[in-house]
Amino acid sequence: MANLDRMIESARRALVEVLQLRPTDRVLVVQDPQCQKCSDAFYQAALAEGCATTAYSLPASGRPLKSMPSDMAASVEGHDVVINVMSGSSDEVPFRIEWLTLLEERALRVGHSPNIREDMMEDGPMDVDYGLMADRADRLIDALDEAVSVRITTPLGTDVTLDLRGRRFITDVKITETERGVNLPCGEIYCAPVEDGAEGVLVVDGPIGGEGAPPSPVILGIETGRVTSVRCDTPRWQERITELLDTDAGARTIGELGIGLNPNARLVGVMLEDEKAYRTAHIAFGSNIGIPGGVNESTTHIDYLVHRPTIVALFEEETARTVVSDGEIRV
Repeated sequence: MANLDRMIESARRALVEVLQLRPTDRVLVVQDPQCQKCSDAFYQAALAEGCATTAYSLPASGRPLKSMPSDMAASVEGHDVVINVMSGSSDEVPFRIEWLTLLEERALRVGHSPNIREDMMEDGPMDVDYGLMADRADRLIDALDEAVSVRITTPLGTDVTLDLRGRRFITDVKITETERGVNLPCGEIYCAPVEDGAEGVLVVDGPIGGEGAPPSPVILGIETGRVTSVRCDTPRWQERITELLDTDAGARTIGELGIGLNPNARLVGVMLEDEKAYRTAHIAFGSNIGIPGGVNESTTHIDYLVHRPTIVALFEEETARTVVSDGEIRV
């Protein structure tokens, strides 16, 4: 059984160190019956910091949610910080995008935790050295600052080039005045690559957002920023990924590149934790409206994770720099 006191302490550290929680903040915790103990820990942590704290409960029935419940928008009124503790089904991505868009419009500080589990808070990726992750994030962002593209390769055959011109990396390890929404647990840098500037092959040997880990690699062919082919030796997985990519017109378009930084994140089949794992990278297809520069609209956003990436940054003067080699940060 999870230790609630340890969960509360992990939540408190994340709220203070990542979301910069202050006693004067008014906190809203969005609760989900599927994650009740985790939401209780965040609620108690906010109270322990002296914050006025309220809760909004998502319904147990009528799931998956395709849109916000009618009374949900009103629940944010008068709050400074919102913690989303909710299930992470891929079928609820449209609802989560709608909700996060509203929170971004209100300029609230947001901790987003879809599919969080008790073990993540007790002794996993939230029991971490935030200073170490901030240092990793700063070094990588500095090294990639003026890159016009990156080439990503992996031992299993990934070879993808992404156009980064005009796009910048940010991190979820700490909020800023302009970037006010993060995942909890946190631990990545990410950007929105140019939507029509991705070419190559992505061999997905890690988990897929909302779906878990496939029994055999999923191979995605990418041309001018869009997935043009899907292959997998497991037919039901090939069919499911194709279904997700056909959700709407923007679902096949590249939305994100992320690089994991968290040394305590494990590969557990839950993308909230998986994508933060050190020595991994992930590419998402679908919406990137909430990422600086992103212009692709979709009701979905699905991450595809790869192990042991090598990432080479290319610059205007035709120089190249290896920033990650076989998963290890080299800057």
